[in-house]
Amino acid sequence: MSELKPFSKPALRLGVDLGGTKIEIIALDGSGHELLRRRVATPQGDYLGTVTAVAALVEEVENELGQRGSVGLGIPGAESASGGLIKNANSTCLIGKPLRRDLQTLLQREIRIANDANCFALSEAIDGAGQDADIVFGVILGTGVGGGIVVRERVLTGVNHIAGEWGHNPLPVSEEEELPPAACYCGRQGCVESWLSGPGLSADHQRHNGETLSPQAIEDRANQADAACAATLARYDRRLARALAQVVNILDPDVIVLGGGLSNMARLYANVPLLWSQYIFSDQVRTQLRCHQHGDSSGVRGAAWLWNGV
Repeated sequence: MSELKPFSKPALRLGVDLGGTKIEIIALDGSGHELLRRRVATPQGDYLGTVTAVAALVEEVENELGQRGSVGLGIPGAESASGGLIKNANSTCLIGKPLRRDLQTLLQREIRIANDANCFALSEAIDGAGQDADIVFGVILGTGVGGGIVVRERVLTGVNHIAGEWGHNPLPVSEEEELPPAACYCGRQGCVESWLSGPGLSADHQRHNGETLSPQAIEDRANQADAACAATLARYDRRLARALAQVVNILDPDVIVLGGGLSNMARLYANVPLLWSQYIFSDQVRTQLRCHQHGDSSGVRGAAWLWNGV
């Protein structure tokens, strides 16, 4: 294979979001304007088929636009710092595979890969809710809980490639109602994800009230003055405030941007900043809590922006 040459200042940035059910690609021009977008179904449990589908999407878009672009890829996992194989991936067929190497072989160029939460954070930091902020912490509150750190428009990955993985830290300052701590799929107990994910919110409501409701149903009923659902959301507010306060104490970001399905609860942006001050080691808290601007598009946009400032 010929030597891979990076793009110095790409005029065309291609971002690919590799999800469990779909693969999406976006093409951005040098100013970040969207030129086109495509998506196909992800070949289920088929690593070779997945790699081939990603490469085919890139080639299809480049042929349509008549130019070659840089390629960034967001994945539901991370590359191991030892050997570059994929780890911690929800799409299990990727685990232990040399995804970057195989895509570079097919596309004959350098590829950049980042965790999908990092891509979300980067997108919002470049031209979204965290635009112009020095330090942005991006949060995913959905089926799982993830996070990404962007410093001056660059993703911070860390020496172990796990920077921002706050979802598998224990929820701080445990309250009596949180004992014994909830079990997490990772094998630990009391993880932030086990409390603040969508399933975690539903499970907390079930533990207290004996009924199983979706997060949306809990919010809807709370808005209709259902006391039990209102109490469930109040517990959620407090837990999110405590978990984010821990991030502020360590990272001290300018902006925290929330994404994922639960981020659409408007109450969070009023309630959490009122609650987190008691846990933050400062006389004043200037960190701003904001809702995402690009929503579901942030992942694929952030993948394209992995080539920002190169």
